[in-house]
Amino acid sequence: MNRSELGAALRALRQASEKEAKAVARSAVMSTSKLSKIENGHTAPTVGDVERILTAIGVSEAVKAEYMAAARAEATEATAWRLYRRLGFHRKQQQIRALDATMGLMRLFQPSLIPGLLQTPEYARAVFARKDLTEEQLSRAVSGRLDRQRVLYDAGKDLRFVITEPVLRWELVPAPMMAGQLDRLISVSRLPNVDVRVVPLAGCHADVPGHSFVIRDDRSVTVETVHAELIVTDPRDIATYVSKFDGFAGEGLSGDAMRVMVESIREGFLREQETP
Repeated sequence: MNRSELGAALRALRQASEKEAKAVARSAVMSTSKLSKIENGHTAPTVGDVERILTAIGVSEAVKAEYMAAARAEATEATAWRLYRRLGFHRKQQQIRALDATMGLMRLFQPSLIPGLLQTPEYARAVFARKDLTEEQLSRAVSGRLDRQRVLYDAGKDLRFVITEPVLRWELVPAPMMAGQLDRLISVSRLPNVDVRVVPLAGCHADVPGHSFVIRDDRSVTVETVHAELIVTDPRDIATYVSKFDGFAGEGLSGDAMRVMVESIREGFLREQETP
């Protein structure tokens, strides 16, 4: 089965399951019209689309593996951010939450921002405010991101974060809010299934940060660029990202050493607040 045949094959699976399109679309976090376009070959499904549809239908692992292999036939997919704006960033957050629900291990590298799963409401609002949204769109996007954070408390998930020191110092929000954001990071780092590491500026480094990326299990890598989101599924490319993540994780401070560093930066923000 090639990728062009996926739509019709997914429709056949759904019909065989006797599940209505509306119910499958709702579980797959997409509109019924989008599912219809996929099933009729008018819209090419992404790897994430196919996985969510198969999960919603409830197919066996063997069938799922076959269909996912076809979905991954193209090693890299790109979706422009303007398309997500049209969809609604709150819907995008729902899609990510559905993707997170199927993973066991997440490895996230972030050299630019506090990772979304660790953001406070104020910080998340500042991140989405850069996207020129209406107040309603902004509120729904922030709410969607905060709702995703429930995955942090799922003991069945292994969540690993590596961020660089400049992320902690970049004042995307006023100093008091940055102090609160760092408090949040420290608090989450104490969860038993969460590992937060910070790569310090000091010292000699073997690699350069580049850009952020998220590895879910060993199945896919999500990369955010200025204009688009990329989904990488070729095992060789995934291995490259795993190697990069492991390299920075090895250089990062963790545990109490990390928390002492973050607390020191937090105190700097509090002093800045007190400066007349």
